[in-house]
Amino acid sequence: MEQIREEQQTEMGEEVTHFGFKTVAKAEKQKLVANVFHSVADKYDLMNDLLSFGIHRVWKRFTIDCSGVRKGQKVLDLAGGTGDFTAKFSRLVGETGQVILADINDSMLQVGREKLRNLGVVGNVEYVQANAEMLPFADNTFDCIVISFGLRNVTDKDKALRSMYRVLKPGGRLLVLEFSKPILEPLSKVYNFYSFNILPKVGEVVVNDADSYRYLAESIRMHPEQAVLEQMMIDAGFEQTQYFNLTAGIVALHRGYKF
Repeated sequence: MEQIREEQQTEMGEEVTHFGFKTVAKAEKQKLVANVFHSVADKYDLMNDLLSFGIHRVWKRFTIDCSGVRKGQKVLDLAGGTGDFTAKFSRLVGETGQVILADINDSMLQVGREKLRNLGVVGNVEYVQANAEMLPFADNTFDCIVISFGLRNVTDKDKALRSMYRVLKPGGRLLVLEFSKPILEPLSKVYNFYSFNILPKVGEVVVNDADSYRYLAESIRMHPEQAVLEQMMIDAGFEQTQYFNLTAGIVALHRGYKF
């Protein structure tokens, strides 16, 4: 898979980027991604379970174990959607800590708010509609930032990583859980077939929207592979970076620190 940074320019000087396999104006991508998540928000959790066979819970558990989050800390669940991480971190930080669930998409944020309230997750959770590229928080605010299956949808990933670095406290850590490049070639072939043939059909049946899930499959293929994303984190200022391949690289967890 050819690895390229998202931003390019046409001969006319207009900045363009990728929306799945399509090349679109950079200013247009945010609206297109928003439409995808407005469409799938209500069934997002169900689709996660169906399409990953529930394995996403194992990936998230590993991420939490690697986070080092403890009582009294402040955590940002960025692109947090329906709040799976927020629910777990809320218990870890306790009454003296705080978790902010931030998402650019108001439909996803509303689903997350209702879900967490129904679970009784209140008191130490705040909800913020925010763009990862321009986080509306002061410098050195968070002990930990987690972005799960969200970075690949961001228009300017480098800018977003710099924004995350800015709002982390010294000693804070960023964890990026994202689909990546399988490290076993036979698995890669099976995974490609599943992503481009099965995933859209399930989306059509469950949410009446094959196109959104076709985009999600394409966005995974366009996302930087493991070593490239690690270098992007280093370029943004993160230190002691490392990544863990999960399920043979179908998903990777990247971690980096701010010192």
